[in-house]
Amino acid sequence: MTEILTPDICVIGAGSGGLLLAAGASQMGASVVLFERGRMGGDCLNFGCVPSKSLIAAAHAAHTVRDAARFGVGVAQPTVDGRAVFARVRAVIAAIAPNDSVARFEALGVRVIQAHARFTDPDCVVADGIEVRARRFVVATGSSPAVPPIPGLDQAPYLTNETVFDLDAIPEHLIVLGGGPIGIELAQAFRRLGAKVSVIEMQAILGRDDPELADAIRRQLTVEGVAIRENARAERIERTLSGVAVEISGSEPARIEGTHLLVAVGRRPHIKDLGLDLAGIAIKPERIIVDARLRTTNPRVYAIGDAAGGLQFTHVANFHAGIVLRNILFRWPARADRAPIPRVTYTDPELAQVGLTEAEARARNLSFQISRWPMHDNDRAQAEGKTEGLVKIIVGPRGRILGAGIAAAHAGELIGPWTLAMAEGLGLAAMASVVAPYPTLGEAGKRAAGSFFAPTLFSERTRTIVRLLARLG
Repeated sequence: MTEILTPDICVIGAGSGGLLLAAGASQMGASVVLFERGRMGGDCLNFGCVPSKSLIAAAHAAHTVRDAARFGVGVAQPTVDGRAVFARVRAVIAAIAPNDSVARFEALGVRVIQAHARFTDPDCVVADGIEVRARRFVVATGSSPAVPPIPGLDQAPYLTNETVFDLDAIPEHLIVLGGGPIGIELAQAFRRLGAKVSVIEMQAILGRDDPELADAIRRQLTVEGVAIRENARAERIERTLSGVAVEISGSEPARIEGTHLLVAVGRRPHIKDLGLDLAGIAIKPERIIVDARLRTTNPRVYAIGDAAGGLQFTHVANFHAGIVLRNILFRWPARADRAPIPRVTYTDPELAQVGLTEAEARARNLSFQISRWPMHDNDRAQAEGKTEGLVKIIVGPRGRILGAGIAAAHAGELIGPWTLAMAEGLGLAAMASVVAPYPTLGEAGKRAAGSFFAPTLFSERTRTIVRLLARLG
């Protein structure tokens, strides 16, 4: 017999955004049904943020030992145990997994159904003999790695972020197809763990970021021995006796042979086989169409995270969850299009941005100026030997902050105050007047803000005023 459920909210997808929404709604008194066909925790816990940052941490440890001599510390060169590295990655996932488990969410009062859910009409979702007729539905199905139609790829062994952490040894030569954040993060990590690494990118690496900031990452990866092929197109991929070979075209055509291939050319939302057409939910090729409140064309259904398009980050999915909770539970017309969203690439140095880049400001024909501060002029960066990079601020009329970008150690932490300033409408003067502790990397942000006012502060007009006032005694 079919079991019929009538909760307040039905969530499809137990990734970060879906879990946050389900937990929040349940704890605020709503009845919730949660569907998940795969692993609880979704991509972030199992294939994305958690394992990648754990691998990066291992790579950082190896690099720190290898780099110790320049600080006058003599140590033996590190020996990397690939099996132990990946065992720790999986141990970190296991340590966090209980927070996202079925048991925890059932304890919160959420009905968890581990099955693939599909809409059968605008008001109903079914799966495994269960029919859910909820007051509101939320699609939080996430995304998966895009696999490009390159000749020979379907016949060759390749990795994606969903399989690369299943390795038990460091690759001898890893070829990375794609120079976006995922590809570049893992390229540097595997290089630091001892692999030879080649990156193939059709355009420029980190192409969505400010080129001036991205260049700091490029320089560091080149110093570390990552071979970067930009403006190169993968024309064909072949299986070889030792692994794979990639034939590339471009200004320097070549055949690159390696032991492993990582495909990191982007992600595509999971929006197929959900019965969206039966529910009256319109889609574009790469996302569900939503309005500023994240409502689909079916007013009873919302979409969040990767399924709704836009920036594909865990913190965006979590932000979306909060927007939808306010809309559904409190009838508050909260919007998702007004908050500044930061983004970070976790290389070393890190690259963090919020708001507009210089190129985006120019494309909008905005009036702006640029204020910079190099990290080599920061005392803490000098002390720690982390002088690569800069702070770059896009400043509009009357000191309005249009965007901020940082290429530096811990840039992901340093971007926080700039995100807050933009969210609260604080101008550049507020950032310049902050008292920053010395010595910290955060001083670079204050210096960047202050340097914007330097031409006026140290102008001949100011000197004249000072001299006139001095005459008064």
